[in-house]
Amino acid sequence: MRGLLVVIGGLTLFVSVGLTRAAEVGLTVYNQDFALVREIRSIQLPKGTETIRFQDVAARIDPTSVRFKSLTAPDQVVILEQNFEYDLVSSQKLLQKYVDEKIRLLAKEERFYEGALLSAADDLVLQDASGQIRIIKGKEIQILEFPHLPEGLITRPTLVWLLDSQRPGTHDAEVSYLTDGINWHAEYVAAVNEEDTRLELGAWVSIDNRSGATYREAKLKLVAGDVHRVKPVPPRVPERLALEAAAKGIPQFEEKAFFEYHLYTLTRRTTVKDNQIKQLSLFPNADVGVKKILLYEGVREGTKVKVNLEFENSKKNGLGIPLPQGKLRVYKRDQDQSLEFVGEDLIDHTPKDEKVRIFLGNAFDVVGERRQTELKKITDRSREETYEIKLRNHKEDVIEVLVVEYLWGDWKITQSTHEYRKKDARTVEFPLSVPKDGETILTYTVRFRW
Repeated sequence: MRGLLVVIGGLTLFVSVGLTRAAEVGLTVYNQDFALVREIRSIQLPKGTETIRFQDVAARIDPTSVRFKSLTAPDQVVILEQNFEYDLVSSQKLLQKYVDEKIRLLAKEERFYEGALLSAADDLVLQDASGQIRIIKGKEIQILEFPHLPEGLITRPTLVWLLDSQRPGTHDAEVSYLTDGINWHAEYVAAVNEEDTRLELGAWVSIDNRSGATYREAKLKLVAGDVHRVKPVPPRVPERLALEAAAKGIPQFEEKAFFEYHLYTLTRRTTVKDNQIKQLSLFPNADVGVKKILLYEGVREGTKVKVNLEFENSKKNGLGIPLPQGKLRVYKRDQDQSLEFVGEDLIDHTPKDEKVRIFLGNAFDVVGERRQTELKKITDRSREETYEIKLRNHKEDVIEVLVVEYLWGDWKITQSTHEYRKKDARTVEFPLSVPKDGETILTYTVRFRW
């Protein structure tokens, strides 16, 4: 046992607490704001029933998810009853518990007062041994002293078990539970080369722990995937930290498929503190081939032409590992070699050998224009529409723009000034070349039937 001096709301409190440590800690964090905690601790059990207090659990624990097992004698120890105690000590709760009880306090100018506490509002009302009543202003109080911690108040969230053991002695007990309030997400940092053909891509993971517990020297695992839970988890945007570059060197995480998800295991132990955002390198920098795509969707975007980068997440393209969902920030070097930010996008969970497309923004020097030039009724259940799409390029280089048109019903393009490809039942794409400081005009006619 040792003393702990706590300052809460301007008051200094002295209470006694006991400390415990887990022999082994495992922490598996899901990217849906919850985690699985696994601990192994040594406990002393007599034969028969005994009450055990398991401290330092997360304040946001789901008590219904707790699993207890004696690794020493699994068939000889059972839980008869479990309680989760979370009435944590605070200055106001201590004062409320000590109404009609004797306390001692130090006020300004080294004045001591001692007596029974009659009222614990903003000002304290004390009655001393002679019956005299004093009112001490809250702003005058320097130190409050309590003889002991009142029953029912605890300093840390605690699981209390009533155990029945048929084997006395030391047991290694394994305890696991789910807790809310701890989340992780991936953050990708990419630098595109001068020609916009290669990316230097690195990745970080950020672990945001607000669960109410610290996990010391934990074996850390991260699960990427959409795990179903009965209770919906409200989305929460974690704080952001700036990252200038990803780490180089050997990987810190080992990745593998696990059930229908992907598991990333840190190859060393780490401490995840309460109210802390910890950032770790997910994989070393990778040199990835990339393609810049200018995309015009006139029916949706008006005159704006989107700028996208696209790469294949494959081994032959320098990557080929499952990428968890996260934000990807892209930079490019200026002539003075300084990295400048050019855009960011959210990518979804992406398996290997799938394409990743990143939307960075709208092109400044490329403008689109779309208008309907003709509408002709053919029959009561068919008609023809003609569209004209203009692309103007104000750059000093020839550019390629992918024009995307969205159609409906039973359609057929009867005339077109440019070749096209059918992407799906409702989408066609026209790859167009636009000369430097010039214009390209696309005209097509489509017949709809319904």
